[in-house]
Amino acid sequence: MKKILFAIACYLLAACQAQQVSESDADQTLSYCATQVNRALSELRNSDGTYDFSMEPRNILEGETTWNCRKAAAEEWCSGFWPGVLWMTYDYTKNDSIRKAAEGYTASLNFLAERPVYDHDLGFLVINSFLKGYEATGNEEYKRIALTAADTLATLFNSKVGTILSWPRHVKDYGGHNTIMDNMINLELLFWAAENGGSEKLKDIAISHADTTMRYHFRPDGSCYHVAVYDTLTGNFLRGQTHQGYADSSMWARGQSWAIYGYTMVYRFTKEQRFLDHAQKVTDIYLKRLHETSDDWVPIWDMDDPRGQQAPKDASAACVVASALLELQQYVDAEKGKQYLEAAKKMLADLSSDKYQSRDKNVAFLLHSTGHHPAGSEIDASIIYADYYYIEALLRLRTIQKGEKGI
Repeated sequence: MKKILFAIACYLLAACQAQQVSESDADQTLSYCATQVNRALSELRNSDGTYDFSMEPRNILEGETTWNCRKAAAEEWCSGFWPGVLWMTYDYTKNDSIRKAAEGYTASLNFLAERPVYDHDLGFLVINSFLKGYEATGNEEYKRIALTAADTLATLFNSKVGTILSWPRHVKDYGGHNTIMDNMINLELLFWAAENGGSEKLKDIAISHADTTMRYHFRPDGSCYHVAVYDTLTGNFLRGQTHQGYADSSMWARGQSWAIYGYTMVYRFTKEQRFLDHAQKVTDIYLKRLHETSDDWVPIWDMDDPRGQQAPKDASAACVVASALLELQQYVDAEKGKQYLEAAKKMLADLSSDKYQSRDKNVAFLLHSTGHHPAGSEIDASIIYADYYYIEALLRLRTIQKGEKGI
């Protein structure tokens, strides 16, 4: 009966979302997210009222209604997103039961401060859980773990190449030092640490990575490769290729979204013009290709998939870009800022429509994300990182709508 009431409440609340987010208060949509989080927690709760905090939500596949969970582990790159969703929901609602759940799911990742780095995703794991928790609570233990993790992540830096090694386990597969575009997001941990008691060298590493990536990881039009391969010994760039995109030469939508978000964040910490210029360049080619290939503001999973609009969508890429644009619009000139702000609002409007919101279909926020298309994994699914960047974008929009200082 409780589950039915939850579903009815969710449906009624979702029905109120008919207005575009751009024309209404972001609080409406954030209330929907809070409802979905409470529904999810109800499903995850054991009969005795406890949770298995070691199992972190990852996806809900087509036709399913509840989260599939995976063991919290350094090998599971998505382990930090659910704690982050909870921390952001708590920051909005101040609901103590959500805070307690956030604390439990975050604590399951404490081991990250005690073991050698597995790969670059250590940044995702820690930024999304401990840093979000630190922002919400000021818990000094979260800060300590994040600082320790930043030092650990830095051990993957190759000074000959100038970037962090993304996948140590794939060096032989690629025939060299591999750096993937996703790695740009992990630089935030290094920048943050350098400003919060860590070594200044962490900032130097992050800037080197951003500069080297900017030099070799992009085509002339601003679109990016997923993977850049370098000679491990000499540091020479060998080639750009894909891993999760349609082809080496294609624009994989989420890869481009990582570039937009990543270079916007790098500018936040450095205020160096070349990074702001590059953030705009990679954004503008994304928006241009989006209009050419999609029937709305949510991209197909790869903008060069020959199926065109028949190809699966990737709501997660739209969420990452929307969140990034709500930050980027603050840094550019007024005309460009208005363009980016309106684009972000339209992305959130589409994402908040009945086409993309999960509502009574399952307990996630959104439908229609694509994980690893070439591997046939998580196609047309609800995926936890889509929800993470969706609520982050909504919180950023709320700040803007309230006329407060941005990120």
